[in-house]
Amino acid sequence: MEKTKTAIVTGASGGIGKAVVQMFLDRGYNIVATSLTFLHDEFKPAPNLALVKGDIGEESTAEKIASTAISAFGSIDHVINNAGIFKARPFIDYSTDEFRKFVSTNLEGFIFITRLAIKQMLSQGTGGSVTTITAALADNPIAGVPASIPMMTMGGLNAVTLSLASEYAKDGIRFNAVAPGVVNTRLHQNDDKSLLKTFNPMGALSEARDVAEAVMYLTEARYVTGEVLHVDAGAHVGKW
Repeated sequence: MEKTKTAIVTGASGGIGKAVVQMFLDRGYNIVATSLTFLHDEFKPAPNLALVKGDIGEESTAEKIASTAISAFGSIDHVINNAGIFKARPFIDYSTDEFRKFVSTNLEGFIFITRLAIKQMLSQGTGGSVTTITAALADNPIAGVPASIPMMTMGGLNAVTLSLASEYAKDGIRFNAVAPGVVNTRLHQNDDKSLLKTFNPMGALSEARDVAEAVMYLTEARYVTGEVLHVDAGAHVGKW
């Protein structure tokens, strides 16, 4: 009988992260869900769910997440790097502190937990996967959505995904990314939905579940690695 796989999900307290956690729980995975904060009613207690609070941009948080996965479930098989921050504003208006926060959460947050997960996967010798949430805007900027600094970090995540896919292919560790467009989450709760629908050629808003389904596919697709899968209603294809 195959051992139950353990997945780490960062940024799990809402939106895409919460949808990913719930889908993986429904699929029978062990889950270590982590977030800066958790609300009391976000997840029902379950024997295959462990929650870890902390700033993913701090190395100590990553160490706590990894140790929790090993102590609670005995392995780390998959990582979903969902934690990230985004703010659209003109390039000259981003502050130095904002830039450093993007780097801390979006890049260091990826590095710290992924590094520990790879070490554990190598020791286990059974492969695994890392799937990272990036953004369609990194490939196809929209003039009305200035987001140069956060997209610099998202583009970096796409690049490191390809590099790591090559570096660890022979170890059976796969690296992929999901690049969403506009997703109907709390981030856009006060925005004009009709305007947001103009940001892709299909004129649609995706839901968190749509992104979670892409994550699930990449996690379980044994021979897919080095892919950036766009869930953006066609926004990455260019002008519309």
